[in-house]
Amino acid sequence: MTHGAIAIASSFERTRQESSVRQERAVLVSVALPDRPWASAENPCTEIRGLAETAGAAITGEVTQKRQNIHPGTYVGKGKVDEIVERVKMTDADVIIFDNDLSPGQVRNLEKATGVKVIDRSELILDIFATRARTPEAKLQVELAQLEYSLPRLKQMWTHLSRYQAGIGTRGPGETQLEEDRRIVGGRIRDLKEKLNVVKARKVREVRTRAEEHTVSIVGYTNAGKSRLLNRLTHSDVFVQDQLFSTLDTRTRQWHIKDFGKILLSDTVGFIRDLPHHLVASFKATLEEARQARLLLHVVDASNPHLEEHTSAVNSVLKELECDTKPTLLVLNKIDKIADRGDLNLLLARYPKAVAISSATGEGIDQLTASVVEALTADFVEAEVTADAANGKVQAYLAAHAEVYRQEFRDGKVVLRCRLPRYLVRHVMAEGAELRTIEKGVPACEELESATTS
Repeated sequence: MTHGAIAIASSFERTRQESSVRQERAVLVSVALPDRPWASAENPCTEIRGLAETAGAAITGEVTQKRQNIHPGTYVGKGKVDEIVERVKMTDADVIIFDNDLSPGQVRNLEKATGVKVIDRSELILDIFATRARTPEAKLQVELAQLEYSLPRLKQMWTHLSRYQAGIGTRGPGETQLEEDRRIVGGRIRDLKEKLNVVKARKVREVRTRAEEHTVSIVGYTNAGKSRLLNRLTHSDVFVQDQLFSTLDTRTRQWHIKDFGKILLSDTVGFIRDLPHHLVASFKATLEEARQARLLLHVVDASNPHLEEHTSAVNSVLKELECDTKPTLLVLNKIDKIADRGDLNLLLARYPKAVAISSATGEGIDQLTASVVEALTADFVEAEVTADAANGKVQAYLAAHAEVYRQEFRDGKVVLRCRLPRYLVRHVMAEGAELRTIEKGVPACEELESATTS
């Protein structure tokens, strides 16, 4: 393994703690483009400041610019580069952090012009994820995302090396260090993908074993209060901290609702605007809970002035995960932080189907519980199930998963009237029972293809 590849591999093994922006003085740069406007005109650097501080940087200055097109060489124009250089010198900064994604060439040119390290938005988010990863699965996912991000950027590490002339008879010994490193990193990427495919297959099997359960997944922008809500609803004590990306691993807990039963409630990794595609792809195994859930709780920070932008960013990631058509309940969290209740009323008028709560104080939790029950029972059917009286499996299954309100015995058969989720009709019939829907009075098997899901 060459020096460059060793450096890359070892840095990923240490989750890049030494090469991150920790304890460094940083100048922030944010550029608004027609297709990527600022989330906040008042302070365009609000979010990138939060990310940089989460990574451990001390912010020494901010530079902003509006452009119609990016400069191909340095992203910003020459005049703005000069301004950045001046700001770096004035504040003795160690690193420049862009709230935009830069090409490898742009990073190289900016570092040459400024004399300090340049990091873009994706690399900063990857750095935060690396320091937050705790489980083996999360570490695999983050390392894969980092390597895929870094692979096209290896070239700039070896610009000082002269290339050998490649040709017949010289391709082996004449291979450059850059080519060797690309091969090594490419091999590591393949190994990680194979390991994650195993993880994903296992995760899919685990989730499918819960096919008969009521499953609800909490999604939302990072630091919206998802983990605190999980604790509030399930009386758990999962880690909660007021910081970005405090949760990288999905945690599932049982939520018991009186007169309804058990719900499996899952908390997922937080989303963010312009979440690096490599991360979304790598974390699909972790997000399998959300992909398979029967209901999503989209939690937003109602006290955040950028609520609409955050909601839109989450919806964008859900679409990439093919979850955008799944039943979703919008939850306006942190209403205890809204000083003027008139502002809350305006939000409820804008989102009339949303539920306003405070996971910190418990306000609105009863209404949220009722809304979840209503959503989960929206596709219930009234049914009459007939089975052999000796078929204890059917009776036990319905007792556990349905609301049985009448039971009769006729000629060695047991007839049960019940309300059950439509998606469980197929499971009941698989146990050897006959079932018909009471509303229509026709055998349920005639409408299974259009009315049930496997």
